[in-house]
Amino acid sequence: MTSSVSADFQGKHVTVAGLGVSGIPAAKVLHARGALVTVVNDGDDARAREQAAELEALGITVRLGDGATLPEGTDLIVTAPGWKPDKPLFEAARAAGVEIWGDVELAWRLRGPDAAPWLAITGTNGKTTTTQMLAAILKAAGLRTAAVGNIGISVLDAVLGEERYDVLAVELSSYQLHWAPSLRAHSAAVLNLAPDHLDWHGSMEAYARDKGRIYEGNRVACVYNVADKATEDLVREADVEEGCRAIGFTLGSPGPSQLGVVDGILVDRAFVENRQKNAQELAEVSDVNPPAPHNIANALAAAALARAFGVPAKAVRDGLRAFTPDAHRIAHVADVDGVAYVDDSKATNTHAAEASLAAYESIVWIAGGLAKGASFDELVAKSAKRLRGVVLIGADRALIREALARHAPEVPVVDLDRTDTGAMLQAVTEAKRLAQPGDTVLLAPACASMDMFTNYNKRGDAFAEAVRELGS
Repeated sequence: MTSSVSADFQGKHVTVAGLGVSGIPAAKVLHARGALVTVVNDGDDARAREQAAELEALGITVRLGDGATLPEGTDLIVTAPGWKPDKPLFEAARAAGVEIWGDVELAWRLRGPDAAPWLAITGTNGKTTTTQMLAAILKAAGLRTAAVGNIGISVLDAVLGEERYDVLAVELSSYQLHWAPSLRAHSAAVLNLAPDHLDWHGSMEAYARDKGRIYEGNRVACVYNVADKATEDLVREADVEEGCRAIGFTLGSPGPSQLGVVDGILVDRAFVENRQKNAQELAEVSDVNPPAPHNIANALAAAALARAFGVPAKAVRDGLRAFTPDAHRIAHVADVDGVAYVDDSKATNTHAAEASLAAYESIVWIAGGLAKGASFDELVAKSAKRLRGVVLIGADRALIREALARHAPEVPVVDLDRTDTGAMLQAVTEAKRLAQPGDTVLLAPACASMDMFTNYNKRGDAFAEAVRELGS
């Protein structure tokens, strides 16, 4: 759409659902375009009142403590991505025929006529890393780009800011995709699919359906994971533009229209002349940091999207070499007495923990936290042969303990019944007692952190601090 879309909001009654990182910018943007904005928010605490005062000073109406009632005359709702679809506000909106957009949908609608195309990424795990890898590759090709969406700057800021981009690397969550019905990417990837956020989506089918929205209307490439058939199924179901191709990535040797690995080399058999016979070398496995299997898969997905945009092979290698992963993602903290200590606090679900555990041969595993309705039987069964011992922490540790009793009864388990600030130091101390030289003590909790820590970053920091104390 052209920038003249701003006129569409003149005099419209728009309800913004939720204060916070997406709600406040959306309210300001809509108000600046002449909309009559009412912000509704469930909470009414000191922080919310402070945010409300900031918006009210601009002339925006804010209603605290009532996020359930549809304001009279509402023409459109713009919601924070985390608001669940079954909230009474949305049920009332649907009954009244009122459209519901997320902040990503708003950004997409506000794009100017010369807007940068989007290369979009989703999946249960690896989204942030892959998006940042993609941005690094695009920059290595000399393109003006940024990693945006669920990370970095918001999509709204990227679309409406002063800086002009050639292309955007966009990370999208299942929540954001649910509320973005008209989004149409240049190319997109679904990295993997595993049960997550089912309390929000209601079922695995609904979760997968929302992830699959990322492929709708793709112009050049739908990138899928050869090892995860569900991602390829989403490509088959998508309504794409004529000529759009399905491109697979695999840790094995690639077939035509795939990227994969041959003798330690990342190779492309999708974006080459005569792909039936030819392959293009892109980078070495050693160029990927860290070169764990799931991270090599992330690199291949990023490379596929970059190649779909026409990026040369050299830029893939240079971008991967330049890329530095965020903290708490399979990060080596220290070696103490011949034992490696690795922080993967970002492994907040079973699928992520499984990938992390698969990267090491002999592990003392620190796990536990808030399970978010997850089951641990499959994870434990697949990883049992790698486990030297397990230290359990957090509110839902009993679920993991029971899975260990069923599938790895011979593995020694330490169950820590404490949630104070010293719990992580004790966990690391117990892990050290279980570990032998050559082992890896791995924090890959398979659970959310909020029972004991503010977020996964704080949990990882506590682990690293405990390891340093151990080493000293």
